[in-house]
Order: sequence, then structure tokens, then C-alpha cells
Amino acid sequence: MIRLSRQTTQRIAFWLISLIAGLVIASILLIVGLVIVQGSGAISWEFATGFPREGMKEGGILPAIVGTLLLTIGTAIFSVPIGVGAAVYLAEYSEDNALTRTIRIAIINLAGIPSIVYGLFGLGLFVLFLKFGTSILAGSLTLGIMTLPVIISTSEQALRAVPHSFRVVSISLGATHWQTIRRIVLPQALPGVLTGVILGLERAAGETAPILFTVAAFFLPRLPRSVFDQTMALPYHLFVISTQVPGMPIRIQYGTALVLLAFVLSMNLIATLIRRHYRQRRQW
Repeated sequence: MIRLSRQTTQRIAFWLISLIAGLVIASILLIVGLVIVQGSGAISWEFATGFPREGMKEGGILPAIVGTLLLTIGTAIFSVPIGVGAAVYLAEYSEDNALTRTIRIAIINLAGIPSIVYGLFGLGLFVLFLKFGTSILAGSLTLGIMTLPVIISTSEQALRAVPHSFRVVSISLGATHWQTIRRIVLPQALPGVLTGVILGLERAAGETAPILFTVAAFFLPRLPRSVFDQTMALPYHLFVISTQVPGMPIRIQYGTALVLLAFVLSMNLIATLIRRHYRQRRQW
């Protein structure tokens, strides 16, 4: 039996990890490059600001862009305060007992539930029981519930990562527990909290199954007028034109995918800039 030295084993492990990472990066770059090459021909001012016509084979995708933006904002309004608040309670106030451990396990399990289950839940609760109908409100609430586990888990970890000495010093100077959390802990944990928020909102922006049951319209060449209106959305629009519309030009399909990709990457860029700003101010 051949025994390798510790240095040789570490070197082999390093190269294997590097190879796997390189394959993942290459795959992502290949997909992004394909979308850019195939979809750049469809990108124009009319495509971004026009309304669909001719069975969505002509015109633009403005209603889908606006609908995706409204759903993302609605999801943030419902999920961020509740998610961060729950994380603050679990990290700063709750005791380590069977109940809180059960809650954490439930949150982890909820993060792994398929999105179509959330869609059926939103259909039953918001659309039918509460009678919101297929609307932006029902879709935002459904997406908000779906993103809560990610926001709660990542925010709690970010809060727990703040050194305990910060809390001790703040309380020793006369601050209350809530003042310590609001003025010391939360600002220091903000980069990690933002990471969880953006991860959750990105998932919401790219989901098709939940909005399929609660808000998305197949063809709606106008902008929504209230939160009780249906709307088009980029993920569902991309699904429809790729599978349900015969003879759809390939450039429009890839152009829609490119717009959705740009939307998600823009959220990432904004979050990165905000995180960098607050990390520079962080004191540990």
C-alpha cells in the first residue's frame, strides 16, 4: 500500500479543488457568454421599453420588466423586516432550548422545500382563502414567505459573528439591550445581513413556479395599476416564449434571458458596493 506524505496529499487536494472550481467557473462563463452572444442582437430601446405584440413575437418586454421589479420590491417589503426581526430574536433574545432548536431546524427544512409547493400554498391561502386573487399582492406574499428561511438563517449567522465584547462594552457604558443591538450589533452585522437579503431576493426574482399560481399573466400588454392586478414577469415570460409559443425567434428568447440575467447581476453589484462600504467601516 502506497502512503503519500502530508505535503503530497495537500498538493493533490489543492489541485483537485482548483480543478473543480475551474470547471464551475468555466461552466458559468460559458452559459453567460452564450446568453450574451445569442441575446445581444435582440437588445434595443424598443425591446426594453415597448409592449409585446403579434403574440409576443414582436415588440418589447416592458410589462415583464416592470412586473419583476414590482414583485422583487414587494417581496423585500414583506420578507426583510420579518426575516431580520426573527434573526435578531433568535440570535439576541432567545435561549438555547428545545424550542429554539426546533425552530432553527424548521427554518432549514423550509429553505429546502421546492418552490412549486410555496406556489400551491400561496394559491390556497392568498388567492383563494383571503381572496386576493391572482395579483401582485398574492405573488409578493408568496415569494416573501419563500425567501424568509434564507434571510433568517444568514442574518442570524451574521449577528452571531459580531464579537460578544462589543455587547459587553456597550451595556457597561449604560446602553440598554435594544440600544446595543440597534446601534452596535446590527451595523456591524449589516454586510452579512445584506448577503442573505440579496440571496433571497435573487431567488424570488428568478422563480417561475410560485408566480405561476399567484400572479403571472400569459400575455398582458399593459402595466399594472394596483397591487390587486396581474402582471407579466421575466421568468414566466421566458418560460412561455420558450415552450408555449411556436415559431418564437431564438433571439427574443435569449434576449429575455439576457435582461433577466442583467437584472439579477445588477442586484448583486449594488449589494456588493453596499457591503464594501460597510465592511470598510467595520471595527473587527
